[in-house]
Amino acid sequence: MPRRNVPQKRERQPDPRYNLPLVTQFVNSLMERGKKQTAEAIFYNALDIVQEKTNQAGLDVFHKALNNVKPLLEVKSRRVGGANYQVPVEVRPDRRTALAIRWLISYAEARPEKGMAQKLAMEIVAASKNEGAAIKKKEDTHKMAEANKAFAHFRW
Repeated sequence: MPRRNVPQKRERQPDPRYNLPLVTQFVNSLMERGKKQTAEAIFYNALDIVQEKTNQAGLDVFHKALNNVKPLLEVKSRRVGGANYQVPVEVRPDRRTALAIRWLISYAEARPEKGMAQKLAMEIVAASKNEGAAIKKKEDTHKMAEANKAFAHFRW
C-alpha cells in the first residue's frame, strides 16, 4: 500500500448486451487466459438458461442471487501478544461484491452439470432461492464471525 497517494479506482466499461459494469466485472472474473468472448458467451448463455428455467428475466435472477451471496461480516487474523485471533470485521461494499462473484464462479465450477454455462445457471438459480454452495459459504463465514464476536475489541 503506498504511503502518499491512494491509487484511483478505474471505472469499468459496461458490457455490450446489458450495459452494466457489474456484468463486466462478473465476466472478467469468469474469464480464463484472456478469452473474454468465451467468458461473455458462457455468461449470456447461463442467463438465457436461467430465464428458461425460472420464467423470470435472467438479469433480475442474477442480481437477486448476487445480493443473496454477498457477505456482511468476515474474520481477519490479528496478532496480539503472541497469539492470533480471528477478529470479525464488516466487509467493504466493493469487496462484498467481489467475494460474491468469486464464490458463485468457484462453486459453479464444482457442480456436476455438463458445460460451464449450465453449471453457472444452476448455481445462480440456487443462490437466488437462498440455496446452494455459495450461500452455504456465506453462512459459514457469518457463523465464524459470530463465533469470534468476543474478539471484536481487537478490531483496528
